[in-house]
This record gives sequence, C-alpha cells and structure tokens, in this order.
Amino acid sequence: MTPSMTTSAPITPLKPTHQRVAQHLVDGHTAQDIATRTGLSPHTVRQYVRDIRVSLHCPPRCKPQVLVHLLLAAEQVALPTPERPAPELNAEQQLLLNAVTEHSAPHDIALAAKIAPADLRSALDELLDETGAADVTQLIVLAHAWHLLGARPTGTTQSGANR
Repeated sequence: MTPSMTTSAPITPLKPTHQRVAQHLVDGHTAQDIATRTGLSPHTVRQYVRDIRVSLHCPPRCKPQVLVHLLLAAEQVALPTPERPAPELNAEQQLLLNAVTEHSAPHDIALAAKIAPADLRSALDELLDETGAADVTQLIVLAHAWHLLGARPTGTTQSGANR
C-alpha cells in the first residue's frame, strides 16, 4: 500500500510549458508522441509529466486517466467540446466511471465500482462502447466535457480518502 498523500495542499498552477504538455496528455498522447510533436526531448517530456504530477499531488504510479481527471478537475487545461451528446449512464456505469477517475490498480477500481475484479474488463468495455470512447483516458475527457463528473476540490488525490 502506498503512503497517503497530503490532500489539503493547494494545486500549483502549471507553467505554460507544462500546460502545453498537459494538453497533449488530455489529447491522449504518450510521452514519446509529445516529444515528437513538440520537439522536446523524451527526457524533458518525462520530467514535465513528473512536474505536473507533483503540481497536482498525483502519485508517480497513477494511471494516465487519473492524471487527466485531475488536470481537468483542477481546470489546468482546456476542456474540449464534445462532438456528440452525453449518453445516459445507469448507476453502475456512473460508479465505474467515478472509480476509474480515482484509482489506478484494477483491483481498486473493481472494489470502488462494486464489481468483481474478474468482471472489470468486460464492464469497462461496455462503458467504452456506450460512450464511444476509444480508451479509458478518452472516456475521462468526454465525461468531463459532458459534465458527468463532479469537480473535485482543489488538492485532492485519486485515493478517495476525502469522500
């Protein structure tokens, strides 16, 4: 179990260079893609991503979708305009959506979503199909654009300990 992060500290606003890298993360690009697109070295991009994580109090091992959720919830990057209307999610789908924004480990996601770990992949696949998202990170971006996720208080982490 990882040590809990301090969640009362305010989020540090990102510098413009970090915001540009963060926007690429929200757009679903990998560190290597970002390096190619921006002309930055892969090492610099990885360092900027580490700096972004520190600014948001996001643990080093959190999944990209958790980092993207924190970026969007803290309004550190521009929210895209959705190209399609929001789907109607049932309570179980909304619970799963919330779980993937807060947790990185599949077991923790399943536990938070109140589903069996063995059923997580199929439940995620159904949610991706329902929303038209290509992957979980894009799902988080779309969910923010559709206002399906409540804004998190400044300084919170993916642990869910503050809820």
